[in-house]
Amino acid sequence: MREAIFSRELALKFKMNEQDFTRNRKQPFSATLLFMLNLLRKSLAIEIDGFVRHLKDRFSSDTTQHFTSSAFTQNRKKIDPKVFNHLSEIIVENFYADNNTWKLFSGFRILAVDGSWITLPLTSELKKCYGANKNSSGAEIVQAKASVLYDVLNGITLDAVLENLNMGERELALKHAYQWKKGDLIIYDRGYPSYDFIYEHVKQKVDCLIRVKLTHNAMVMAFVAGGKKSIVTEIRAHKNQSFGDKEYNRNSVLKVRLLRIELPGGEVEVLMTTLLDSQKYPAKMFKELYFLRWGIETFYDELKNKLKVEHFTGYSEVSIQQDFFCAIFISNLQSVMVNDLEEELSVQNQDKKYNYKVNTNLSYGFLKNRVLDLLYKDAPLYKVFHELETLFLKNTVPIRNNRSKPRNIDKYKHRNKPKVTKNQKDAI
Repeated sequence: MREAIFSRELALKFKMNEQDFTRNRKQPFSATLLFMLNLLRKSLAIEIDGFVRHLKDRFSSDTTQHFTSSAFTQNRKKIDPKVFNHLSEIIVENFYADNNTWKLFSGFRILAVDGSWITLPLTSELKKCYGANKNSSGAEIVQAKASVLYDVLNGITLDAVLENLNMGERELALKHAYQWKKGDLIIYDRGYPSYDFIYEHVKQKVDCLIRVKLTHNAMVMAFVAGGKKSIVTEIRAHKNQSFGDKEYNRNSVLKVRLLRIELPGGEVEVLMTTLLDSQKYPAKMFKELYFLRWGIETFYDELKNKLKVEHFTGYSEVSIQQDFFCAIFISNLQSVMVNDLEEELSVQNQDKKYNYKVNTNLSYGFLKNRVLDLLYKDAPLYKVFHELETLFLKNTVPIRNNRSKPRNIDKYKHRNKPKVTKNQKDAI
């Protein structure tokens, strides 16, 4: 990873224009990239001062010179945000290359997809690019729509997109399809089921599990009324749609399985899946399986409230994309390190009332500045890893199972401004 950041090939591939970073500047490509990776949340002037001081204090050979907020703002325009996706892919590929560390469920890699609104700074450029919503009081807020493909058992983001609000959830979800593999099971919430959508999964031989509304269609309503726990049935494409650009016609059918899930409070949920074999996949396993989708909700909570992704450091489309995908990279870096501590945590958990896990919030705090040590080419890597692992293991929290917290769907209903307003950043 650190070799990639300092490689000439990375700069050549991800600089915006051919002439960018060709002169010897105070802040070359690698330094600009390192600075953005260091969880910037305060005033840029304070972050720059801390960045330069840290490198000079930590590494006697470092020649990083002080630069201004304006210089950084100009330099970041020269870096393609896709560089963070590239760095994330390196982490993810290395993680899955080690077949002994990652978790499966009934032989499946369990992935979940969900969307979320990301509130952006209130500027005309971002409004034009991403769109705007109005809250209940009529105040306008600029927002983008994010979609994430997330490995819920291992805490790894395989893919993420940030697009215009007008893009539909299914369209966004299919942008992740290049990451699908045979042996994946992808879990979706309501809003995703359709013939087209399920067909794409069947075509790629990737299974899916989707929650559907009780009133989704006549077939689902009849299933709910019938009281059965599981049936295999057929779905058809919508008769009124155009089939000119499709690989199927109005007579095509797909086999799916409907499952009835009864919740503790007496409510009923219906799941639709391509896992048809009731012997191999009994109905009783699906309640636990669908509950795993909660991992992606937890991920969005971490992204917004712990990594503070909505505290953007710039006001252009490029800076928004850089901040968003940089946060995804940091999340993956933290998850890989936590996964490496599974064995040590299991030893610590022996003879304790509860199992304990790494305190996610504190772990991101410990990564501040140490990200530079992890990625800086002259840092003693094993010492940095050992220091972070020790801090992670010393700061754990108990896992209390079977707790439920009602979802507050109106949490952001009255928001009328972005998390960080223009020209106003935290100084402490």
